[in-house]
Amino acid sequence: MQLAFKNNQNQNPMRKLLYTFLIVGALSLAGCTLPKMVKMSKEQQLTVTPNPLEVHKDTVAYDMAANLPVKMLKKGTVYTVNSFYKYGEQETALTPIEFKAEDYPNASTEEPRVTKSFNFPYSPSMKSGVLQVEGVASKGNKTKTTPRMDVAVGVITTSKLVKPVAYASYADHGYNNQEEIIPVVIPDFIFEQGRSVLRTSEIRSDKGKQLDAFIASKNVTKTVSITGTHSPEGAERVNSKLSPERAAAIEKFYRQQMKKYDYKGKADSIQFILKPVVREWGTFQAALASYDGITSEEKAEYLNIINGGGTFESQEKQMQKLKTYKKVFKDVYPTLRTAKTEILTIKDKKTDAEIAVLSKQITTGEAAADALSFEELMYSATLTPSLEEKAAIYEAATKNGTNWNAHNNLAAVYIAQAIENPSNASSLVDKAKTQLDIAARINEAAEVHANQASVSNLQGNAYAAYNSANKALSSGLRGDNAAGVNGVKGSAAIVMARYSEAVSAESAAANTADNLFNKGLAQLLNKDYQNALNSFGEASRLDSNHALAAYGAAVASARLSNADGVVSNLTNAVKIDPSLKETALTDLEFSKWLTSEAFRNALR
Repeated sequence: MQLAFKNNQNQNPMRKLLYTFLIVGALSLAGCTLPKMVKMSKEQQLTVTPNPLEVHKDTVAYDMAANLPVKMLKKGTVYTVNSFYKYGEQETALTPIEFKAEDYPNASTEEPRVTKSFNFPYSPSMKSGVLQVEGVASKGNKTKTTPRMDVAVGVITTSKLVKPVAYASYADHGYNNQEEIIPVVIPDFIFEQGRSVLRTSEIRSDKGKQLDAFIASKNVTKTVSITGTHSPEGAERVNSKLSPERAAAIEKFYRQQMKKYDYKGKADSIQFILKPVVREWGTFQAALASYDGITSEEKAEYLNIINGGGTFESQEKQMQKLKTYKKVFKDVYPTLRTAKTEILTIKDKKTDAEIAVLSKQITTGEAAADALSFEELMYSATLTPSLEEKAAIYEAATKNGTNWNAHNNLAAVYIAQAIENPSNASSLVDKAKTQLDIAARINEAAEVHANQASVSNLQGNAYAAYNSANKALSSGLRGDNAAGVNGVKGSAAIVMARYSEAVSAESAAANTADNLFNKGLAQLLNKDYQNALNSFGEASRLDSNHALAAYGAAVASARLSNADGVVSNLTNAVKIDPSLKETALTDLEFSKWLTSEAFRNALR
């Protein structure tokens, strides 16, 4: 046992030496490999796209392509590329890129390559910063780190130049302020067979009294159309004067009554139109269709004769042979010996001045709420340019029943006031939202969605604005309201980095300087630089004091490598708004020109 123990004792030192040799050998190998990897890492290729970094949709996104030198990765090693965005005293660590030797079996003859996408949320403090990388070579638990290296700068914030747009979408007031023609139809006056004398019994009948009462009221009348007709039988047919004379009899009576009621000069303004109907089957067919004294089969016999062709006289003679003719002659024919009177009169309306006065009195409590109809009250708001007066009118209208358009239009006024008074916008937008909530509960109309889009945009919620704008447009919004909400949608789409969609929306938007600026910005961000330059130019022509339009033109010129355009447009921009000097000096869009004397002079 002791021997064996000794033998074991004798063997242990050898094993320790062997183990020590293996460990030291391994450490020596690792110690040799890692420095070589770090040294070779100087030849690695790192490409960041885009560079400088850019912010879109509140996010900075970029791709990093990393290529390692051939033979850099040894068996059992890992090379990690760590990246950081450093700004001021702060930094944001990003996901590492790992190169494991086992994943690249051909690393001794081919460059290991990786392309990876990165993104991090943007905050304004990140505008000036640098993207740095460091390499970490490792084998087992041993590591060696390279010094940090700058690989990109950031951040271009051109997308943040977007102008939030709002538009007040008014719903239709429902009032027709144009001249309206009202047709008044007097029941037919019946004449005796073969005669055109207007009988006393007809004048004293209800229809005669109706016509007399109409004339007595002295309605503003444009035309009096009188259609004289005859029945088809010979006694009527052969007297071609019957139809016109029957029409003339009604005209004569009408003129006598005008004289009686002292129309004076008004009579001359009324146009009488006489329409004699001679040898025409239309009125007979209409009368026959409504006659229930014979069967449909018997009626068809008359229609077959009419449709069979021939002269008017021959057709009427064929009808006389039908067994129902005497009945039709007795019941239907007399109704064809008539004169039909249709009067076109002008609807009596208040003048705009009268409506405006009554509207003012309603809002101040000097007149009853029903002094105007709801439609007239809504219309009265269009007669004043004052937003305060509009608000008072629409507020009064909201108390006149449950009308969504009154609440919508009151909200639209608040939106318009918020646009005019940015300092008080918050409370006005809240008031607009309250009215739109009420309107939407009554009717989710296109105009309501349009105003909800504006409210959301004014509150800084571009996503909600975009959704509401789409609802408005898909609900059939038309005209100025559609153009207005397209401007809202376009500005929201830029915030959402939907640049192509923003260009389309802005192309259909109202022709305002802000919409044209946003169109140019969307084109710029969509890499359509020349058209962007054109749109910025249109915005400046529409509003010569639009500083951002000139600044945007400078950015577009920079991307087109047009130094003269950069300088001239920046000169105009800072002349309008001196605060843009500092913006331009730190804007990476102009980094290429920072050392240019002309550029520096433009910002003095």
